[in-house]
This record gives sequence, C-alpha cells and structure tokens, in this order.
Amino acid sequence: MRELVYYVAVSLDGRIAGPDDDFSAFLVEGDHMAWQFEHYADALPAPAFAAFGIEADRSRFSTVLMGWNTYAVGLPMGLTDPYPHLEQVVVTRAHAAVEVPPGVRLVTGDPAEEVDRLKQEDGAAIWLCGGGRLAGALADRIDRLVLKVQPVILGERGIPLFGGGAWPGHLRLVQSRPFRSGVVVNEYVR
Repeated sequence: MRELVYYVAVSLDGRIAGPDDDFSAFLVEGDHMAWQFEHYADALPAPAFAAFGIEADRSRFSTVLMGWNTYAVGLPMGLTDPYPHLEQVVVTRAHAAVEVPPGVRLVTGDPAEEVDRLKQEDGAAIWLCGGGRLAGALADRIDRLVLKVQPVILGERGIPLFGGGAWPGHLRLVQSRPFRSGVVVNEYVR
C-alpha cells in the first residue's frame, strides 16, 4: 500500500504560508537545499529542474495531491502544469469547471475517498503538497509527516499546518536533521 506523505515547509509557529498564501519568507537558499535536491527532487516544480540542472526520477513520489489554493500559486506565472513528472490531483469544489491541462485531474468529491483509492494503486508515495485545510481533512490518513521547519514566524494570520483543528494524532520521530541555514527537517511516522 502506498504512503500518504505530508512533506511541507512550516514556520516555527506552525504555518505553511503567511497571510494571503505568501510563502516568500521561507528560505530557498542554504545548505538544506542540496539535501532537498538529493532526497526530494520529485517534489520540485518543473521550472526548478532546468534552473538547477537536476531530474526527478519518481522514486520518492509518483503522485502529488494538493488543494486549489496550493495549485493556484503558479497560475499568475502561467504555471498550469507544475509537476508534469507526477500524477497531479487537485482537490476543489469551487473550481470544478475550470479547464486544466491533461496532466492535472480535478477531484470534487471526498478527498479521503480519493486518498483511499490512490493508496491502493501501484507506484511510489503520494505527496500531500498542501494546503492546510486539505491536510486537516486527511489528518487520519497521513502515514508520514516530513516538516522542513524554517527559522521564521509567520503569525496567527498565516495558513496553519492542519486547518480545521485536525491533527493526525501521536506520531513517532524517526529522523531530525539540522542545517546551518537554520532549517531543521523532522520526519515522523504514524
């Protein structure tokens, strides 16, 4: 069975973005980036591959699952197919009639049912990319939580790691890796 992995950057105060979905405070330079390129290249958007001269091999993830607001981050820049190397699933009810590229599939039903179905398919892990409300709705289905804890505070108006007050329950820390940049990657399993 495939794992659902919530792999996300988070502030010290538990926010995955600031107000208005702003994530510009998160560090995108530093020694943690080489680790990310080596271990989580599958989680980089298509423009990053050319910019950094790296490739995704789908060994970590073969599917990305995200809410509409996470998907929409790239739309103002014309990025409608952010992860063409992965099966892309966007959960939305409000944007069900929006036209998306063939590599992006909109899901308007229950996200938990979609995850249950995806877990039964062959492939690498399912990457829960965001957002917080979707993570809250799927909290009891998250198998692995990988937090790139950033040395910033985004405040109470930021987007919480788990929206709706949901939390996946007790998790066990299996790895913690600090970097000189101040980023600490913590990995937990159910």
